Amino acid sequence: MTEDQIAAQHHKTFEEIRHVDESGVEYWLARDLSKVLDYSEFRHFIPVVNKAVESCLNSGQPSHDHFEQVLVMIKLGKTAEREVGDIKLSRYACYLIVQNADPTKPVIALGQTYFAIQTRRQELADAQGLLLKDEDQLRLKLRNDIKYHNKELASAAKGAGVETKFDYAIFQDEGYKGLYGGRGQKDIHRIKGLKKSQKILDHMGSTELAANLFRATQTADVLKKNQIKDKVAANETHHEVGRKVRKAISDIGGTMPENLETPEKSIGQLETAKKKLPK
Repeated sequence: MTEDQIAAQHHKTFEEIRHVDESGVEYWLARDLSKVLDYSEFRHFIPVVNKAVESCLNSGQPSHDHFEQVLVMIKLGKTAEREVGDIKLSRYACYLIVQNADPTKPVIALGQTYFAIQTRRQELADAQGLLLKDEDQLRLKLRNDIKYHNKELASAAKGAGVETKFDYAIFQDEGYKGLYGGRGQKDIHRIKGLKKSQKILDHMGSTELAANLFRATQTADVLKKNQIKDKVAANETHHEVGRKVRKAISDIGGTMPENLETPEKSIGQLETAKKKLPK
């Protein structure tokens, strides 16, 4: 066989041992990969995997996202089977493994080429997918704007007598109630199907984020301009500003914020994806 034919054969082999789980995520099993990479016994392959895990950690990646201990059944004969430990590997994990494997084995170079190309292809596909979504980029920008202006709002509220965390929670809830037609944070969590620990703002589309940004900036401005010094009055102000923003949405025929769709990806997921973009 020519070198090109050998390379093509191993490329096919790497594809043949690739698995796809029920969520559509691809993975490889370490025992399968060890055989393709010409390791006679799995125990000789374990040190290579350990080096790859170390490389993963050194690169700042959580190893559990790429190396997962699993149990698989292997055949001992025509009918007998036995459960053994294996490792579920991501594409990136495979790439690190071939980089740390025995360089004297000819198949290792082919594996390095295969996984390097496949990893780069996925990076470019992820980058294109994110960059094409202007809505996601806008969400990230608006969420950062709200983080900044919520600090301004908290400062203005403190100047108006909203001092404790409990006071501020009530103050914030009044703003949501004004904007969401009497619905507070618990109600919005329920509507969006969120867990208690999940932040509402991280699960809003750009239109909903923009409405909340306007609520926050205008409330801070009114509190300062009117020199409000009473927390009850501050709560009423926040509620009233939220109500007026809601009315403005209604007047122009817009969709009420509680009826807007909740995006599939959270702000945290978008930020993680953005960090993985190739430089």
